[in-house]
Amino acid sequence: MYRVWNFLASYSLLLIFGAIIALIWANLDVIAPVAGQPHYWADTYHHFVEFVIWDHAPIGHPHDGHRTLTLHYLVNDVLMALFFAIAAKEVWEAVILEQGSLRGKKAATPLFATAGGMFGPIAVYLGLAMIMGSETYSAVANGWAIPTATDIAFSYLVGRLVFGAGHPAVRFLLLLAIADDAAGLIILAIFYPSGDLAPAWLLLSVGASLVAFFAFNSLPRKMDVGKQDRPTSTWVRKTLSFWPYALAGCVSWYGFMKSGLHPALGLLPIVPAIPHADRAFGLFAAAEEHLHDLLNAMEHALKYPVEIILFFFGLLNAGVEFSSMGPATWLVLAGLLVGKPVGIFIFGWIAARPLGLGIPEGMRIIDLVVIGCVAAIGFTVSLFVASVAFDAGPVQDAAKMGALFSFFAAVVSIIVGKVTRVTKQEL
Repeated sequence: MYRVWNFLASYSLLLIFGAIIALIWANLDVIAPVAGQPHYWADTYHHFVEFVIWDHAPIGHPHDGHRTLTLHYLVNDVLMALFFAIAAKEVWEAVILEQGSLRGKKAATPLFATAGGMFGPIAVYLGLAMIMGSETYSAVANGWAIPTATDIAFSYLVGRLVFGAGHPAVRFLLLLAIADDAAGLIILAIFYPSGDLAPAWLLLSVGASLVAFFAFNSLPRKMDVGKQDRPTSTWVRKTLSFWPYALAGCVSWYGFMKSGLHPALGLLPIVPAIPHADRAFGLFAAAEEHLHDLLNAMEHALKYPVEIILFFFGLLNAGVEFSSMGPATWLVLAGLLVGKPVGIFIFGWIAARPLGLGIPEGMRIIDLVVIGCVAAIGFTVSLFVASVAFDAGPVQDAAKMGALFSFFAAVVSIIVGKVTRVTKQEL
């Protein structure tokens, strides 16, 4: 799973930069008010976000019997598909490859902890919402999945800061985050459709994946059986490159859009069809930088485009006025900052002790609490889920603010690490 330090740092910094610009822009009415126009800057921000690129387009938001392609739709529904494809690639390799990080007993305790890191936030979010009253519960209930997310990039950066790059808890955290990615993709697909469901359209996505696999992956390999120089596979790779899979990806994305599932997940069926490495070298292994299988080559090629996409994702989704804070803000934060650590600790302890699955050598049970605090940084995926869980308006803005404030989990993690006397281990 190749995402070296600079790759993650670039993703994180550009995303933060976009989010900060959005927050400042949306709140300029307080910083630099325009006489007689109390919402001038906020309005300009929202006009920018919903800028119409193409009215009566073949793709876009349904509107009065036709589709409208806006800047927001282009980034959130079309381009973010590349981000989720990279997440899917990580999950796919972790499951399918020899020595994949989500295979075997070594993944059992992190998988249990992942379950706790999802059930805990859901219980806290919905439980507190019920206590707040039926009216509040009805307004915010659909956002139950927002605090289940773990931002793998930010969590990795903070985990290294708290534990040190050589601590086994960092690897445990990454296993948990990857499993959380997989669960998050499933939740988005099942519980947050983008429109009325028309499952028959998924046959288009499945068909595109099967054609790409058999015609450009499986068949060339079969034709090369017994031939050391693999002439057919080499010709397909050098001549056609990634284009068959890119075309299949476009078809699959369109199938997802028409099916009612969120189109940002539209590239997921294509990832398993792409030729991949024979084995995994471990999380963040430097050796994977030099792998030249097509799947890794495509991920490397997407590095800079996805960095730019994440900048615009932050810019177009984080522009929330501070005055919009409400019950959803505190529910998301409570789910992340309380539900995550408690759920991860309880489920991780059950797996490690009563079930006897154990934890990595050099890691303490109390470290599960610190890992839970680090995993409470939901940011990217939490922000994305908030944008699909609620219609644009006060509740969505309040929920987004909770996702943004999950950055404070980094500070909490450092404090809890000090209190529990975490000993940093560098490589």
